[in-house]
Amino acid sequence: MSALSTGTSRTDLLADAALRLLAERGMRGLTHRAVDEAAGLPQGSTSNHARTRQALLELAVRRLAEREAQVLLPAEMPAPGGGPDALADALALALHRYVTRHRALLVARYELALEATRRPELREVFDTAGKRFRDPATAMVTAAGSADPVRHMLSLVAWCDGMMFSCVAGSFHATVPTLGQLRDSMRELLGGMLRDRPARDLPGGRGEPGP
Repeated sequence: MSALSTGTSRTDLLADAALRLLAERGMRGLTHRAVDEAAGLPQGSTSNHARTRQALLELAVRRLAEREAQVLLPAEMPAPGGGPDALADALALALHRYVTRHRALLVARYELALEATRRPELREVFDTAGKRFRDPATAMVTAAGSADPVRHMLSLVAWCDGMMFSCVAGSFHATVPTLGQLRDSMRELLGGMLRDRPARDLPGGRGEPGP
């Protein structure tokens, strides 16, 4: 049974093939002809949907965002007010799911992120796609009690990005943390953010010790 017969659109089929090629062959291996072959479609199919290389890259970025949303924004996310521990548990589960089951998708993500640094038009598409994760992350840390949600969101996203890179392409690629280890680390991170008093509230203001 073909992918099209199971409900996958031809556009998604091509985009998935592009992501697969990026993970397997890198940016140089991403060509219209190669995507046609990887998708099992007639030559010219990719060009009909994405005529230029820029259009093909944008197609891949948008599909990447859709697939990442299924991994990183799961239904297990706690309701607002669930508290730091509930948020840590849900985020650790999403992170563990990504680094154990979707490693190739992460490699494709890094290829596209690097290419976006060289293509301003792709950078705009990449950043716009990323908002679908940043905005919910900000809302979640706000609901969990953050006194500075934008700054805490940056720290949280940076920590998650660093963990994913280390586990897939970095020095810990062969020793992926367990779900329990990720949960403990996430609780420590969020605990420091959400339970400690902001420095500006300390005696003396701006974090200086009082008299």
